Parts: sequence; structure tokens; C-alpha cells
Amino acid sequence: MQKQIFYIVILCFGVGLQAQTSNKGVLYISENTLFSTVSRFDNLSQGTFNNDGESYIYGDFNNDGVLDFYESTGMTKFMGSDTQTISGTQVAYLHNVLFNNSSSASPFQLSGEIDISGIADFYQGIVDNDNYGGEITFNNGSSHINTSDLSHVDGFVNKFGDEDFIFPIGDGGYYRLAGTSVATDSDAFFTAKYFFENSDALYSHDSKSEDIQEINNQEYWTIEKANEATENGLVTLSWRAVTTPSSFVDAAQNNALTIVRWDSASSTWVDEGGAINLDDQTITTGVTNYGIFTLGRLNSDAEMPCALEIYNYVSPNGDGKNDFFLIDKTSDECARNLTVQVFNRWGVKVYEMANYGENGNVFDGHSSGRLTVKDSDKLPASTYYYILKYEYGSNVDSKFHKQAGFLYLSDN
Repeated sequence: MQKQIFYIVILCFGVGLQAQTSNKGVLYISENTLFSTVSRFDNLSQGTFNNDGESYIYGDFNNDGVLDFYESTGMTKFMGSDTQTISGTQVAYLHNVLFNNSSSASPFQLSGEIDISGIADFYQGIVDNDNYGGEITFNNGSSHINTSDLSHVDGFVNKFGDEDFIFPIGDGGYYRLAGTSVATDSDAFFTAKYFFENSDALYSHDSKSEDIQEINNQEYWTIEKANEATENGLVTLSWRAVTTPSSFVDAAQNNALTIVRWDSASSTWVDEGGAINLDDQTITTGVTNYGIFTLGRLNSDAEMPCALEIYNYVSPNGDGKNDFFLIDKTSDECARNLTVQVFNRWGVKVYEMANYGENGNVFDGHSSGRLTVKDSDKLPASTYYYILKYEYGSNVDSKFHKQAGFLYLSDN
């Protein structure tokens, strides 16, 4: 079937007069239909605009009415040759979206609210809602492509739903992703933003747990739970040589990089641990609280306070070799009250055990607790994340440590 072409082009001439396309009725762009406006598009408060076809917006875009789609076929393309404002008092519900404007570094000025349910193609041009107060939300099942230094969101991004998600955020002309993984509640709602600036003025770097040697003084992220349905899961941060201090890039190579979080209750930076992925230049950990995050560098003598030996390959086939997740500690005084958590790659906690190793309580490839699989089910062979939390040192001067890493579960 050939696409139908539906163009609305209004050209006005005269001093002080600007071209504008206004809708105050019902406008429906059906599948396989093209709609284009070279002037400002204004969906008035009385207007209803439903897009299941392809809509090309070459000028400013304003929505004060109903703007939505019926089918999963709609595409809205912002393709101006000058700065484009995206505004309005009502949410614009869009399916697929293309941002393609090379007129300036930040050609999209978002002061309204857009809600994306399909794919956002950040082909060219930064979407700036940080300076204009707008809001952009990705729904369950949505994603983004072509995100780069040249095209991302400068400001807060919301994510609604139960899937893991990489936020298309940046600042100062740099794309600096952060990710969350939570897959137990479809009503989970996160909001995240990247700051290419020193956090020390707001969150003192002098106030930190003693195992942290240095805190990143060039960048930080805020990742917040936006509703009570959002449960704890995994947080992923990244590093890049163009924004991250070289000492932290080196720390990743030496397994001394960690994620740190500002704990508002104690006004202290705390160590959240982290599993380092050198290929992706990311670090991931499980968290029980959200807020302000950045990268930390551990003291060389605090990377493994109790010299634990961790055997992170598990093959529970009954041959007596690597049948369970073995953590070998030199003494009970070295690591007391050891708690182990295991997460799958989607951020679902599949195992948790306090006083790990006592009374035969070990991870042998089976789940535990309120999970997405039955307690009796064996987990599939895959790569998992582990989180260790324990107390060490003397009873008089007790300290706490948290670390994370990868766990490889085999079915052989």
C-alpha cells in the first residue's frame, strides 16, 4: 500500500505576522499517511490530534489539547532548520520520535511535556529541558537509539515501567549514561539527570567513609525513585576519559573503582561497591537507597578488607567442584554477619541470605525469597551480579564493607 500524503502548509506574509498551523478540531493522521507543517504547529485546547502515520514538524510545536496515537505505528519527526521550541500545557503522547536538527548544538528547547512509548531516535541535536523546564518520559517498552555527544537530553529524564533502562542523559556537550534495573513492578518510576560539575560544593567530599580515598570532582548523577512502587535494584554508572578524572579511569583497571552515594541521613558519602565492566566502561551495583551518585576511588588497603577469597564460578552439577558460591574467609572476626545478594542481569534479586555459609545456607543456583521464579526452580545459566555486605575489624572498632562483582552460573 502506498502512503497517502497529507500536507498542511500555511504561508503568511507581512510585518509582525508569523506563519502558523493551528488545530482546534479533530485531526487524525492514519497509518501510511504523511502530515507535514513548515510553520509552527499549535494544537489548541479544543484540538485533538491523533498520529498513527508520519508527522513532520519543521517549526515550533505546542500542545494545549489532546495529542495521542491509537496504533503502534505513529512517528513524529522534529526536523527544523532553526531552533525548535516544544511547548504546551498538556502532555504530548508520542509513539516513535525522531530528533534531527543541526542548526545549533541544542536546537530543541523543551518547555512542555512529551511522553514516548516507542523508540526515540536521537539522530542530531540536544534536547534541552534543563534550561526550559520541560519533561520527557519513557514508557514501558520504550528505548532510544543513536544517542551521542551530539544528541541526548540535557536535563531530567523519567522512566516508567519494569524494564532495565539506560537514560539518554548528558551535560556540557557530553552523553553520560546511567542505568537502572528493576523488574518486579510495572509501576516503577525513576527520574535521572547527569551533572558535568563538581558535587563538592553541595555534598562535601571531606565527609566520606574511610575506605573511600577520593571522590570524582568533575561529574555526578542524581537517580531518584519517583513513586512508592519503585523497588530497589541495580544502578549502573559509566566513565569516560573526556569527563572522568584519569585517576578514576586507572582505578577501574586496578579494580579500585566503586560507586558512591551521598547518604543524606548521615551527610556522608558511602561506598556502594560495584562490578566493573572494562569493555563497556560501566560499573554496576545493587542499592537500597537512591539519590546522588558518582564514582569513588578506594583506598588500596580497603579494596578487600579481610582478604576474602571469592570463587565466582558456580556449576551445581553434583561433582563436588564449584557446586556453590564459595566465599572463603580467614576467620569469623574477619567478616562477620556476612549477607549475600544475587541479582540477575535485569536487576531482579534472585537470592539473599544473612549469615551466609552458616548451617549450609549457600547459593547453589536456586532462587530464594519473593522472586519471579519459584523457590524450587533452578536458575538458568547466565552471568549474575553478587553483592556482599559484612562487618569486620574488632568489636570495639567495627567497620562495614560492601562490594560487588560478577557471578557466573553454569549448567554443566
